Amino acid sequence: MPSSSTNGTTQLAADSLLLKRLLSGGSPEQALELSESLLERSRSVEERDHQMEAWLRMERALLGAIESEHIGTELRWCVDRLAATSPNSPLHGLALLNLGAWHRNRGESMMALVTLSDVSSSNGHPNDVVGLSRLESGRILCEMGDFEPAMRHLWIAMRRLADSKMSGEALVSGMEWLDMALDDVDPSSPRMSERIANARPRETPGNTSIASHPDDIREVVESILPVVLKDLSGGARDDLGLVLDAGDLIGEPAWGFMLESRLAEIQDNRLIEALQS
Repeated sequence: MPSSSTNGTTQLAADSLLLKRLLSGGSPEQALELSESLLERSRSVEERDHQMEAWLRMERALLGAIESEHIGTELRWCVDRLAATSPNSPLHGLALLNLGAWHRNRGESMMALVTLSDVSSSNGHPNDVVGLSRLESGRILCEMGDFEPAMRHLWIAMRRLADSKMSGEALVSGMEWLDMALDDVDPSSPRMSERIANARPRETPGNTSIASHPDDIREVVESILPVVLKDLSGGARDDLGLVLDAGDLIGEPAWGFMLESRLAEIQDNRLIEALQS
């Protein structure tokens, strides 16, 4: 029977906190060494823990503890084990994200999308994990030139990640959506909320594009402005350039005036030239 610490958690779970600190602190060699002993304990009769074993095997695969040709098989095993022991949990969602990323890195875009589609709120996955899966799916669809679903996925990612207080990831989702949205702006275009509500599954992917509504652009820019305006330094500020372009396209001069008033803080020469002209 697994031994328990004083607060009711197992001793194995308590000891795994050190591994998490090593992983977040950028100490892969120490993490790899500790994970091996923890994995042995998770398989022992005294401390048997299927969920812990799956997490440890996943982390070890990502750390390079096994041969590269076996990583995909190992990640799939982790997904299947967690689907059986703790389906739709945050850890199960994380395993799907890692497997999807592995497929994407191998150029297997469709397999990545299929894997990521298993992460959903209807299946009970937490909001932040769903948001991250939509961000990754949106990027893959953008790489494939399928911009209509890409924009829908990025919009959903932005909303869910913002709701989960993941401001950095929400900002990235919004900026990537805006970069596509500025290619075609049409006041008669449906709002993103309507497009998402009316979206239906397709049998095959395609090369699609859609026009964006000015109000959606305004919503995204105003959500990211408080973040990007905190610090205007940096020699390559594509985010500020997108804000300036967005203002020009939808007739919102206030954003440009705001940047112009802080010209002395801006270091991006292209942006300085655009503001001065």
